[in-house]
Amino acid sequence: MTGFYAAAALAEIAGCFAVWAFLRDGQSVWWLVPGMLLLGLFAVLLTKVDSTYAGRAYAAYGGIYIVASLLWMFVIERITPDRWDLLGGAVSLLGALIIVYGHRT
Repeated sequence: MTGFYAAAALAEIAGCFAVWAFLRDGQSVWWLVPGMLLLGLFAVLLTKVDSTYAGRAYAAYGGIYIVASLLWMFVIERITPDRWDLLGGAVSLLGALIIVYGHRT
């Protein structure tokens, strides 16, 4: 399951980054083509997560997305997350784990 979450996060972040590059950084309109394809791939990958309810899968994904975004910032944008980024990422990841692995009655 975590593999689908990780792949979905990478696809979403890369797709959004392509749109960012076009709209904010003045890159070619052609950046939108992989951006849209990656965002479509993100949506498909998220449907592969083993969850009975879409809302629960999306909620848990939110925590994974936050951590993946901070990793993107560090690896791709070469910006070191500060302690507040790391604390927020840890809290969001804990929330995602509670949602995924919490006891259901």
